[in-house]
Amino acid sequence: MSEQVDILCITAHPDDAEIGMGGTILRHLDQGRTVGIVDLTVGELGTRGSGEIRQQEAEAAATSLGVGFRYQLGLRDGFFRADEESLLQVVVALRRHRPRVVFTNAVHDRHPDHGRGSALVSEACFLSGLRRIATVHAGSAQEAWRPTSVFHIIQDRWIEPDLVVDVTAYWKGKMEALACFKSQFHDPDSTEPESPISVPEFLPTLEGRALDMGRLIGVTYGEGFTVERPPGIADVMELG
Repeated sequence: MSEQVDILCITAHPDDAEIGMGGTILRHLDQGRTVGIVDLTVGELGTRGSGEIRQQEAEAAATSLGVGFRYQLGLRDGFFRADEESLLQVVVALRRHRPRVVFTNAVHDRHPDHGRGSALVSEACFLSGLRRIATVHAGSAQEAWRPTSVFHIIQDRWIEPDLVVDVTAYWKGKMEALACFKSQFHDPDSTEPESPISVPEFLPTLEGRALDMGRLIGVTYGEGFTVERPPGIADVMELG
């Protein structure tokens, strides 16, 4: 398929996109939208697994979801910042894939990388639209491109959503994609240290969050997001 996509998910770690918006990805793919995922890091500092294992799991999850592509930018897990080099790497990805909509991390969260990833991607989305910033991909100069909308997922800590997507029909598919990250979630046979997401209660808590989000809009399961500016609509009858 073409490298250009309707929706680009750019998040800090492998599994961030699946945890925060796996159902939303599946819903939009089912509607005929094109979706790609870019992980800022391979999650090499994670308590469990390794960078290599997490990269393999990310590829398996991408196949499970059915996205057009997934790759990692290779920024340093835990140490990336919104410096010029990192911003330009994200700008190259944005201009390469020219998405209308970008989804990224929560604006603030338990893991510092989530808030930093959110700020990095948001700033890069603005810079990507400046024509005097020169970038090159595959030997060719890139044209400026700025996404229309930037949405932020809701992760470990509760944030009041600005909008909620009904993912009831896609909950099973989301959980199947999450199951690809076997190193990260509860495994009674694992000898690795426990992490906040490897406890038995994490996935039920994730489901509870989705049930709570769904209740806000009168459906079973929902995924909530915050926005950087009010979304514009053409027809109020489109609202649920």
